Amino acid sequence: MNKIMSMRPSPRGTVLTILGVITLGVAILSVAVSYDILEPRFGAWAVPTVGALDALWVVFQATEVLAGNNRARARRVRGAGLALTLVNAAIPTAELIMSRTDGFDLAVVLTPIAIVATKVAWWLALPSLGRKTSPETRQTIASKRQQVADQLEVMEAEAAHRIELLDVAKDLQMRVTEAETAYRKAVLEAQKKMTEELHETAEATAQTVQEKALPASVAAIVLPELGQWTPSAPALPIAPDRDATGTPAIGRDTSGTQVSAGADAEAARPAEHTVTLDELAAVAGVPVPEPGVPLSDDQMAVVLRHLRYSDDPPLSYRKARADYRGAGFVGSEERVRHVWGTVLAAEDGEEASEDADDSEDEDADADA
Repeated sequence: MNKIMSMRPSPRGTVLTILGVITLGVAILSVAVSYDILEPRFGAWAVPTVGALDALWVVFQATEVLAGNNRARARRVRGAGLALTLVNAAIPTAELIMSRTDGFDLAVVLTPIAIVATKVAWWLALPSLGRKTSPETRQTIASKRQQVADQLEVMEAEAAHRIELLDVAKDLQMRVTEAETAYRKAVLEAQKKMTEELHETAEATAQTVQEKALPASVAAIVLPELGQWTPSAPALPIAPDRDATGTPAIGRDTSGTQVSAGADAEAARPAEHTVTLDELAAVAGVPVPEPGVPLSDDQMAVVLRHLRYSDDPPLSYRKARADYRGAGFVGSEERVRHVWGTVLAAEDGEEASEDADDSEDEDADADA
């Protein structure tokens, strides 16, 4: 196998053979043209002169090849070969300058061009050929070159695949981005529409709340809790009739019955539920009375009515006044007595006279 490989010409040898054949052909052309030019002037001396010039030119080219990459060795023969190139090219060039009257000869024109071109070809090719190597070394270098070529080809293929993948990913990303943008725009438009509707509803609600405030009894309603709720129907407080002063009266109704509306509500209310002061204030349409705070006549009437009917039978003035003071409500004696009389004014005469007697007895005891 090694013998067969050694018999094959190497690429370097092939290139040198081709250049050598071209150089030899150009040298023969130079000999023929130079002999035709010099023979009329030098006669028989033209043969050895032309032969020596072209032979040395070929020898110097071959010596430069044998010098390889050793620039120091090749420098002299390269210079000598360049000088002979100029001499051999100068002979037909001079003939062209001092042209004959019968015109130009094509061989004379091509000879200097061929000589110079051949020398340039050697000058360009030799540095790239490198040194002469054995078949084994050439095989090793060829294997490495093949590995490098294969790896480069794989890299080229991977790069092409990645570029194709990136192009497809770019297109898909653009489509996904457009879809996401459209979705977000739709969500924002829906939120905008919903916000506008809610804003309009909120403004209408705020205006309604401002114009129609809910009474305290609505906020006082206890909400059911999970596991503790039992169905019930608590009795609603009945709005009593109002007297001439506009104060809700707990006493006779317009039909002249002996039991007042407030008393009927108290009596009809189940035992587990008692009408609260907040409920009475809501029915009367006044703010909830607070202990220690000066009260209006309507608020004081609500408190006294609540205290009077907090027990059965209804409390007298003395007991109601004591509970009024004990609860921390404030008010002068004259106001409390006046409002109490207003509360009793709507009730029957017997209860009013009884409470009035109690008041007179208490005043007499106080005077004594």
